[in-house]
Amino acid sequence: MTRLTAPRRCLRPLLAATALLSLAAPAHAISLLERGPIADFLTVFRQQGVPRQTIGWNSPYKPGTVVISTSQRRLYYILPNQEAVQYGVGVGREGFSWAGTKTVTMKKEWPSWRPPEQMIKRRPDLPRYMAGGNDNPLGARALYLGSSLYRIHGSNEPETIGAAVSSGCIRMTNRDVIDLYDRVKVGTKVVVLP
Repeated sequence: MTRLTAPRRCLRPLLAATALLSLAAPAHAISLLERGPIADFLTVFRQQGVPRQTIGWNSPYKPGTVVISTSQRRLYYILPNQEAVQYGVGVGREGFSWAGTKTVTMKKEWPSWRPPEQMIKRRPDLPRYMAGGNDNPLGARALYLGSSLYRIHGSNEPETIGAAVSSGCIRMTNRDVIDLYDRVKVGTKVVVLP
């Protein structure tokens, strides 16, 4: 048995139960697959385009700071001992990128989403409200940045990680945003570089 087939073999009963649950279960059971601990668990096995890794990092920022390089399309969570956890991110497309320093003012698991008025003007087809879940554009977690409209959040479009595609928010895979969410506290400094 190879290293790749062992996790798949262990996952088969869970996936089979999930499929049966989605066919025969009431709506509240299906929502368990969309958000919460079961959805978090299933997220761990989804493919990741830009692998998360711990790297050497010599910077003036204190451990616990989040630094985002828009040009590199990477987010760094600063660790002690001149190291950082590096994540791939999606950033603001041309005309929507920004730089500056913000603070994490709120954290939410499986957040709901209300598109801002500016976005609705550009895209009148958008829903006015979406409950949290796998189909929600904010994904599994959201870190709210100051009083701005910007967030660091998960994404239901993992193929956009590493690209300049958003309206200014920083996108991560759901797997990565869950990892970052567990590390970051309200009050964390976030530095966004060009």
